Amino acid sequence: MGTCAVRKDPGICVNMSRSTSLQKVLGLVLLQQMLCSSVEIHLSVQEEQPEGIKIGRIAQDFPPPYNFLTSNKHMRLDTKTGDLYTTMHTIDREMCPQLPTTTGACLIQHLAVAGPDEEVIKVTVEVEDINDNSPHFPEEEVRLSMPEDVAVGTSFLLDDQAQDDDAGSNGELWYRLDDPDGFFSAKEAGPLLVVVVRRPLDREARDTHLLTVVATDRGVPSRSSTAILVVEVTDINDNCPAFRPDSPKSAFVRMDAPRGTAVTRVRAVDPDLGPNSVIIYSFSPKTSDKSRELFSLDSHSGQITLAGAIDSNGPAEYTLRILATGQSCPPVVTQVTVSILPAASQRPVMKIRYIAEHREGTILIEENQPPTVLALLELEDASPVKGAPSIAGEVPFFLRPQTGNYLLLTSKPLDFEQICKYHVSIRVEDSRLPGGREEMVITVIVLDVNDNAPQFQQPHYQVEVEENNAPGTTLVHIRATDLDSLLNGKVTYRLGPHTAAMFSIEPVTGRVSVAVTLDREHQEFHNFTVLARDNGSPALESTTSVSVRVLDQNDNEPVFANTDFIFFIPENFPRLGQVGVVGVRDPDAGGNGKVEVQVLNGSSPFMMDNARGTLRCVAKIDREMQDRYELWLLAHDGGHPSLSSTARVTIFVEDVNDNRPQVILPSSNLSCLTVSPATLTGATVTKIYAIDEDSGINADISYRMVASEPHRSSPFLIDARSGNVTLAQQLLLSDHGLHHLFIVVSDGGEPIPLQSSVWVNLLVNETQEPCTLSTVPMPVPFHFTHLPSQKTICEGDPSDVKYAQNILLVGLGMLVCSAIMLLGTVILFIKQRTLRKSHQKHVSKGCEIPLKLKETYSTVDWTDVQ
Repeated sequence: MGTCAVRKDPGICVNMSRSTSLQKVLGLVLLQQMLCSSVEIHLSVQEEQPEGIKIGRIAQDFPPPYNFLTSNKHMRLDTKTGDLYTTMHTIDREMCPQLPTTTGACLIQHLAVAGPDEEVIKVTVEVEDINDNSPHFPEEEVRLSMPEDVAVGTSFLLDDQAQDDDAGSNGELWYRLDDPDGFFSAKEAGPLLVVVVRRPLDREARDTHLLTVVATDRGVPSRSSTAILVVEVTDINDNCPAFRPDSPKSAFVRMDAPRGTAVTRVRAVDPDLGPNSVIIYSFSPKTSDKSRELFSLDSHSGQITLAGAIDSNGPAEYTLRILATGQSCPPVVTQVTVSILPAASQRPVMKIRYIAEHREGTILIEENQPPTVLALLELEDASPVKGAPSIAGEVPFFLRPQTGNYLLLTSKPLDFEQICKYHVSIRVEDSRLPGGREEMVITVIVLDVNDNAPQFQQPHYQVEVEENNAPGTTLVHIRATDLDSLLNGKVTYRLGPHTAAMFSIEPVTGRVSVAVTLDREHQEFHNFTVLARDNGSPALESTTSVSVRVLDQNDNEPVFANTDFIFFIPENFPRLGQVGVVGVRDPDAGGNGKVEVQVLNGSSPFMMDNARGTLRCVAKIDREMQDRYELWLLAHDGGHPSLSSTARVTIFVEDVNDNRPQVILPSSNLSCLTVSPATLTGATVTKIYAIDEDSGINADISYRMVASEPHRSSPFLIDARSGNVTLAQQLLLSDHGLHHLFIVVSDGGEPIPLQSSVWVNLLVNETQEPCTLSTVPMPVPFHFTHLPSQKTICEGDPSDVKYAQNILLVGLGMLVCSAIMLLGTVILFIKQRTLRKSHQKHVSKGCEIPLKLKETYSTVDWTDVQ
């Protein structure tokens, strides 16, 4: 239902919902038109890239500026260049910012506009996969059941397969099955794991197999994970019943025994489980009807009991043929002979006196005992027995005569793990006895002694786990067995001493886990022991060792020794010369720790020598062109994805005295300047100006006049620092004409300064007409490779001082002559006064040198100012 907004003006109502809907429709139509007419650009970038990685350029034929029409936190568009860069928000292909395509590709699509006309560009960036995910199983333990009669070569497909979130070869898996006993192997069936049976199985020998399954992807480098594969062997009816060796072959019952008296019990076993192990006992058809009437047989337990009254005139023994029948098995038969003994009122022929421990007529003896006396067998004096007693069957017992009696002894140490109970039948054969013999059955129970220590399946366990694991990760299942029974065979596990607290083991299952996240760079190998202990008294235990190797992940970025490196090199540095050592390290292993450094400034005259870790110069370095370089270095490792870091390098170029002073004024040796004869002593006639493109002391310029033409003493001097040429004495008539001054310009470089020279040509003339020259004095009168030491105007040696004194005397003489001629010259002086003032101003203006001649040299010459 629409809303109506009422304005203050009466009677005006606007339906706002219709207006908004119309705007949306128009916007969609406009957007559709823009998409139909837009240019499409396809780019690609790997996932998990750091900030500032260039994806590509969308400029093509369109001028700037460039802007996105839609918000985009994963990519940044340079409005001036059209370059597309990654941002601080890394892109995870497995968490694609936009819906993936039906093919599984991750595409990020945005609209951009370019140029003043805002041309629409459709930008599609495909996010390429990197191997940043390890395979993983749904559970730490994978279970598989198979019958024990499975044929060798049969394959079983696991229900719980490993998964890898990566794409392409990074997500393709292959499997390895670690089975030290060789019962199973892995077979690839596409991306699925198939377990193949390699050896016949027998549940009765081993009902559980613990294997390690390793899932590895095909990325470079590959990543893997492990799980415990528990193979449970199920029972089949592959065994039939068999009577136990200790099942009795004979028994006796007294003639006066009541009905229900237990005579004996036959025992058969079937190693199968459940219904397959059920045994049914029955009398054989060959058992006489009289025996069937006198004795009964429990079909489940094999217990034989007296079922009727014994006839005193009946036979002295009965033969019972008993069948043991299992499911789908033919019956097995045993024969039990039951002897009828005289009634209890008759005197017994044999009497037993127990010597060993006994309980309710049963002898108890611990296993592993040396031959031991168990009982004393006495024959009554009134007995009509004439024969010696004997033991029926092959049992580890014997009788030893002892002064008319007999001792019952063990013939060897008994082993509980082999037979734990014996029925020793002792007979006395004599035809005068009722039934022809006297028989006594003595039951001997062998008591278990804790004589077997637990035995590990492996003497040493080697485990591999990737670093950065989740806390609580299962490392391995330790398994040990104990042949003893009850508490003597119950095994518990514990870790040995000096084991790090991060490891733990479940006492019952033997599951070893790590409680913390492991760091290979901190410690790569962990070794500890596991003890298996039974619950006997005293308890026995055994030990196995466990070695845990932590596999590397690329979790450390390269680290520079400094974030800012500063180096100093002289200009004209030799090519491929070593600028300095750039220290960088990566604590990861293998390719993850192999670091390469590159210079990001593409036009820089420097490059990295990764073999030696040094920065080298690859081009000519001229301080006068550039006295400082600032570089950015990028260090990236060989991991997938690669990690990187940056550092700044500042290189200062130190000056070398490789530039001679350059004379700017005068511009050539043919330059000439007219000097008025009326110039006052001390006045600046002109200025010599030179520059040196070096710096510091190498650019410290000094000037010297080393020769002049004519060779007599020149009336001009030059200031060593400023280069100003001044009039040292009043010009005389003899000074009229050309004066050639040979000036040497030197820098302050050491040990040998660099020099340049110039001829300064001055014409002393009253007419002030322009001065021109076609030649200069030749040859140079002074070999300026052996110049005297520099001196300023105010400096000199003693000979120079004497020469100056002579000049002073001559000057005084000339002053006297001038006084005499004063009247003659006063008129000439007045006439020249005006001209002299104008000329001095003109010369002074011509001697000024503009500043910053290094950047813009003055082209004004003396001929231009006359």
